[in-house]
Amino acid sequence: MSLVIRKARSDEYAEIDRLIADAYAHDYGPGDSDGDPVRSAEVRARDYDLWVAVEGDALLGSVTTRRPGGPALHEDFGDDELDLRLLGVSPDARRRGIAASLMRFVVDRARAQGFRAVILKTHPDMGGAHRLYDRLGFVRAPERDGLWIGGRRVLDLLTYAYPLADGDRTHGNSQTGRS
Repeated sequence: MSLVIRKARSDEYAEIDRLIADAYAHDYGPGDSDGDPVRSAEVRARDYDLWVAVEGDALLGSVTTRRPGGPALHEDFGDDELDLRLLGVSPDARRRGIAASLMRFVVDRARAQGFRAVILKTHPDMGGAHRLYDRLGFVRAPERDGLWIGGRRVLDLLTYAYPLADGDRTHGNSQTGRS
């Protein structure tokens, strides 16, 4: 079977929530998502696009992106920047390129929808995710670090960007010889 990336269905929201919780707990220990309504797939689906990676009936990964003309997932992002949150792959499906496929899908959609860049924020301890972003050609944007709520920095997060305007990037990082 081949991997398919598509919009999530409402009957998959609970499974997406479990997948994201398991993915993050696998790498970073149990998390505290209390107080963050965006951790709920059902809540995210109201204003954002939820994407899933599936093989047959198996849900293997998910990511949430901004819709064109819709609100940003982070308050310090511009209208011409597609941002994403909660990229996760089932621990049982790791090392199969699913996260990379989801990220390439996001970049392709952003380009097709006319966004200037794909921007994301990630926790400093997420070394595996950082290596993925580097390998795919994302670059660090330290001047944009931090999570901002109500104009106040509330959490230390790293920012990565994938510029689309110049058209010189591919899905690998050819400038460093990595792919």
